[in-house]
Amino acid sequence: MTMIVVIPAYNEAATIAGIVHRARQQIETVLVIDDGSSDDTAAQAENAGATVLRQPDNQGKGAALWRGMQAALALGAEAVITLDADGQHRPEDIPKLLDAWRCRPDRLIIAARLERRESAPRLRRFANGMADFWVSWAAGYPIRDTQSGFRLYPTALLQKLPHPPSAGCGFVFESALLIQATHCGYLPTAVVIEALYLPQSRQSHYRPWRDTWRITVMVAKELLKRGLYPLGLLRSLGLLRLSEKQSD
Repeated sequence: MTMIVVIPAYNEAATIAGIVHRARQQIETVLVIDDGSSDDTAAQAENAGATVLRQPDNQGKGAALWRGMQAALALGAEAVITLDADGQHRPEDIPKLLDAWRCRPDRLIIAARLERRESAPRLRRFANGMADFWVSWAAGYPIRDTQSGFRLYPTALLQKLPHPPSAGCGFVFESALLIQATHCGYLPTAVVIEALYLPQSRQSHYRPWRDTWRITVMVAKELLKRGLYPLGLLRSLGLLRLSEKQSD
């Protein structure tokens, strides 16, 4: 069974080697997509054993992830695991995602940062809560921690996507993927991990106001295309059940 880890990285020289080393203790093949870094992120990742793909300039997380996913599919991956390079995800949690996927191979697995979530900055918790509400509505399914980049994508799902969903729009990409996955019948399922917000870590590339606004605009367009999708709202709130075989 071929699993591949994809890590987008932009100026992560301080942490990338450790993340790659720990990830390779779980999954042998690790792809790092260096998104136009100005530091030695690429060299650090290569020295730690990753295969590095370089973007010519900083194109955003979505474009980096999409390129990594396509490269993983070309290598024959049966599933693609994505995680961030800044140390807020523990590669040691990868087996939790694999176990969940083996039980439900028709699901997109999210490592949801629900344990010790109170440790997250208040503004970040508010922004994530807003994103969860809007993305769940557009997906028509309740999704926990829609902004976690630590996920397992089945190859069959990635092959179904007709085009890169908002690939050039940074963090919007991952939210759009959740919506498309649900409508393709791959319901997102959460496995609980601990929220890690280390005081010494660099400032997140996610900007709560700007990026949440962009996600909201993307979702609004999706909802308008579906006539505001009232069924989706009811399903996202748990007031109407979406059956296992149902997708729209």
